[in-house]
Amino acid sequence: MTAADTPLTLPAEWRDFLALTKPRVMTLVVFTGLCGMLAAPVAVDPVLGFTAILCIALGAGAAGALNQWYEADIDAVMKRTQGRPLPAGRMDRQAALHFGVGLAIFSVVLMGLAVNYAAAGILAISILFYVLVYTVWLKRRTPQNIVIGGAAGAFPPLIGWAAATGQVALLPLLLFATVFLWTPPHFWALALFIRMDYANAGVPMLPVVAGERATRTQIGLYTIPMGLAAIAPWPLGLTGPIYGISAVVLTAIFGAMALQVATRTTTDGDTMRPEKRLFKFSLAYLALIFAAVVADRWMA
Repeated sequence: MTAADTPLTLPAEWRDFLALTKPRVMTLVVFTGLCGMLAAPVAVDPVLGFTAILCIALGAGAAGALNQWYEADIDAVMKRTQGRPLPAGRMDRQAALHFGVGLAIFSVVLMGLAVNYAAAGILAISILFYVLVYTVWLKRRTPQNIVIGGAAGAFPPLIGWAAATGQVALLPLLLFATVFLWTPPHFWALALFIRMDYANAGVPMLPVVAGERATRTQIGLYTIPMGLAAIAPWPLGLTGPIYGISAVVLTAIFGAMALQVATRTTTDGDTMRPEKRLFKFSLAYLALIFAAVVADRWMA
């Protein structure tokens, strides 16, 4: 039975609309956007700053809602997503579409009118990239879906910086690159231990298409440029030692975990503990890297 065939058993409530926005994903998006804003070399009016972060959150929520609207059939097959509002039959697909489009338009318009057009333009690009490029075009067609689609989640620090300054600069571009290059090892670590979920849904994630060995190798390879991008602001003089030392230590830990994942081979009954550990640490890694940017800016 597909999501389209699932009968509506309960009326949608506010919790279902909140679930459409992917709040756990939104938390990291909002945090990196906030850090991009706080790292900017200008003071931001608190009201405008709050409005900008609100717009980033609403834009991320809109992208999540439209993603779930388009992928309702996939979500109905995968164990980890079957409880979402659409595959569970708690919401009509049309309601999800209208909710997502409405949030997207409102977030971009509010950002443009209340903050500045540069931030609004980047926010619009990020939403369109996630929905059209990643969700509609790439995800079902190529194992490079995460590689290219990772750009969508890398925009928030650019948006935050642009909200504060009205432009972009080298530091937020390096933060963008860090998130962009972090995305493949982060998601491929996850894909290794839920590979059958993706296979059953027909999603061509790298472990499904190229196999476990190739995926492990790619995790190791992508960790190298990710680490270089994360550390680069320090030798380039864009940050001080607080950020630099933090980035070096965190990247070394990430690299050690990625190396273990890249070089090991699973056995019968393997619980995938190194892969799960890398996936969890990768979330902390990104949060701490961005926290270090802010700490460096305000404690220097």
